Amino acid sequence: MTDLRHPNSTDRDSEVERLTAEVEALNAELAETNKGVVALYAELDDKAEQLREASELKSRFLSYMSHEFRTPLGSIRSMARILLDRMDGPLNAEQEKQVRFMRDSAAELTEMVNDLLDLAKIEAGRITISPAWFEMVDLFAALRGMFKPILTSDSVSLVMEEPVDVPRIYTDDKKLSQVLRNFISNALKFTHEGEVRVTARGDAGKDTVTFSVADTGIGIAPEHHAAIFHDFVQVDSPIQKRLRGTGLGLSLSKKIAELLGGTVAVESELGKGSVFSVTIPVHYRGSAETRPAADGGERP
Repeated sequence: MTDLRHPNSTDRDSEVERLTAEVEALNAELAETNKGVVALYAELDDKAEQLREASELKSRFLSYMSHEFRTPLGSIRSMARILLDRMDGPLNAEQEKQVRFMRDSAAELTEMVNDLLDLAKIEAGRITISPAWFEMVDLFAALRGMFKPILTSDSVSLVMEEPVDVPRIYTDDKKLSQVLRNFISNALKFTHEGEVRVTARGDAGKDTVTFSVADTGIGIAPEHHAAIFHDFVQVDSPIQKRLRGTGLGLSLSKKIAELLGGTVAVESELGKGSVFSVTIPVHYRGSAETRPAADGGERP
């Protein structure tokens, strides 16, 4: 019988069989790869759960220890105040020096504990934003009064400029004040001569307000700008090593600013001072329950 198939049909059949075998091999390899991917995802899920549990444990530990530290620290500060007020009798010059050192050290440690407690709350998602309408003049007056007692050097002045084009703001003024306090405290800590100037500028086009704290202090090298807002980071300099701290102030400021819907920024040059700023919306855009109503009140 005559074979009527095309002369090359045998070759084509062989090619089809070869390609079919390759496809089947690839399918088998893909199936095996998929098994590996599924196993990897399962392992990643386990690791993620472990990390979540570790993070939660760390936050609970920080919160617990911060609360436990507060009570004895409060007692130490109260006793130091009683001694400095001479309620238990006079102090000689050396005794007063030592008590002041004790008071200042307790205040410094209290600040560290408060920073750790705030960090734990933020990481645990337990920070509550309580927005309300307020005037900038009131905020600046409160900050001025807060820092007046610690401005003991005539070589450094704290200047609070009158706000420019700043309307009433609807946000959490206590959280905003905490950010500005951190900025001002840092500026005063690293400024030995000159001034620390606090300003507020409104931007009607963006419906935002930018608060800036400019100092004439030691400044920060450009290579450190990106890292200073990270947890537990301090610039490696001789002055930084002398002035202790947790390295949490700027990191907390960044986190709080983000909770308020804003951002932080820094401009600085080594030896020429720094400008730290926070920009927030005029109207806090949180949950629907706390957004401002058109008449200036709060929606129910």
